[in-house]
Amino acid sequence: MFRKLLLSSLTALALSPALASSALAADYVQAPGSTLVFASSYDGEVFTGRFGSFDTKLSFDPAKLEGSRLDVTIGIPGTKSGNGERDGTLLGSDFFDAGKFAQARYVATRFRALGGDQYAADGDLTLRGVTKPVTLTFTWTAGAQPVLKGKATVKRLDFGVGGGDWADTKTIPNETAVSTRVVLKPAP
Repeated sequence: MFRKLLLSSLTALALSPALASSALAADYVQAPGSTLVFASSYDGEVFTGRFGSFDTKLSFDPAKLEGSRLDVTIGIPGTKSGNGERDGTLLGSDFFDAGKFAQARYVATRFRALGGDQYAADGDLTLRGVTKPVTLTFTWTAGAQPVLKGKATVKRLDFGVGGGDWADTKTIPNETAVSTRVVLKPAP
């Protein structure tokens, strides 16, 4: 009886630091130095923009993808593309409608390994009150401050962004490239 109790206690003691460190290592929050940008074109002229703000929470373990979750809240006000007139139009009711829809949100709970340090997160983007599936492909660089570097394609018309007179895909393509570099730190 004593031997069984001792063996059980030693096993629990040996496993507890590994379990504790893996649980802590899997939960992250966004750290300074992170970026979330988009690229499109207008009449053939390519432009890029940066969202006003964004906040990322990630639970991720490359060895155990089934428990992973990515939750990104995106602040629409303050979005800038380097052109004041275009920025006003982007924030207006024809595009992001920042006065009515101040936030967008991306939540992914299905992750796939693509080989090496490449992964895909299948999730839902909610933008302008519309929710549609979007896949983020990303590389994962582990470390004390891991980095998630990813890309996604968003079909703007699916979300009512640039509809009406702006729906002509010869003037503005339907597909908008979104890219991110998220520097992470362990969650408190």
